[in-house]
Amino acid sequence: MKTPFILSFLFSLAACTSVPPKNSDNICATFREKEDWYDDAKKSYEKWGVPIHVQMAIMHQESHFVADAQPPRTSLLGIIPWFRPTSAYGYAQAIDETWDDYLDKAGSWGADRDEFADAADFIGWYGNISHSRLGISKGDAKNLYLAYHEGHGGYQRKSYLQKLWLNQVAEKVAYRARLFQSQLEACNMN
Repeated sequence: MKTPFILSFLFSLAACTSVPPKNSDNICATFREKEDWYDDAKKSYEKWGVPIHVQMAIMHQESHFVADAQPPRTSLLGIIPWFRPTSAYGYAQAIDETWDDYLDKAGSWGADRDEFADAADFIGWYGNISHSRLGISKGDAKNLYLAYHEGHGGYQRKSYLQKLWLNQVAEKVAYRARLFQSQLEACNMN
């Protein structure tokens, strides 16, 4: 008779996992579906100055709004699941070292990478540092994304210039940021 309890427990755990928005290409639909997300992104904007549409474009690229996103595992001998190539995790796909730096320096000790509000705050924090250290405008989605992907040292060394695919992805992020900005203006979330 314990089986129904166990199944009920497992289903309740599955229900706790955040499901990505149904229409992640429309920021207004996303914010209507995920009621707290707009306020969370706005708090990050007010704290760090990185516009909502830029935060959301970066997050869309990194995880497509999947709370527990991780890079796919590599395989051993082409068939055996092996290690993941990085420790990237969550909405923001933050790696362990950078997330730990955020926890220490932003005073966000209890933050979790699979919590939307924390991921939005992290992206704002990282963009603010990119602005301070590298002089990138907080509204420049393309270069903020390049610094986000390559790290501040990599961006300074211009490592992205050797990666045509990454420049194409950064252009896609910039396009999505412009799209999200026009959508936000049309749905008048403010």
